[in-house]
Amino acid sequence: MLVEMKVRGLALDPVSNMPIIILRDEEDKRSLPIWVGVFEANAIALELEKIPSPRPMTHDLIKNIVEAIDAQVVKVVVTDLRENTFFAVLHLRQGSAEYTVDSRPSDAIALALRVAAPIFVEEEVFPKAGKMEIAKEPEPVKTDDPEQLKEWLQNIKPEDFEKYNKA
Repeated sequence: MLVEMKVRGLALDPVSNMPIIILRDEEDKRSLPIWVGVFEANAIALELEKIPSPRPMTHDLIKNIVEAIDAQVVKVVVTDLRENTFFAVLHLRQGSAEYTVDSRPSDAIALALRVAAPIFVEEEVFPKAGKMEIAKEPEPVKTDDPEQLKEWLQNIKPEDFEKYNKA
């Protein structure tokens, strides 16, 4: 079964300094933190804040390609969690043809935000994610404060972001 989720914001893992996308269901009963890279967090933050880039970024390019070939992103689905790695797929439609494309969740979510496609999580992902150990609750980055968001994005270094490991 699929559970529809919304991006509720970005947070920063206090242990690894790795960005986290926070997904929450419509009833605010369940959340799903997904650790992502700095570049993906930047792409998501820019779209959440509707900050235009002077030239198309990768996710904007994908959106433009999808639109140019008269296709649409029907939905994105986070399908699995194995060894602290989340998996996702894009569901695309072009005319009467439908395609499923493997994707990293961060890329799928960044694209979904750009095309207003719904984001879903497979029900079986939640218990797996519940077994991930987090040292303490991540501190949210206020995406409604452009200065704090800009400072956060400017101060993250790629070398700060190692793959999240269980404590």
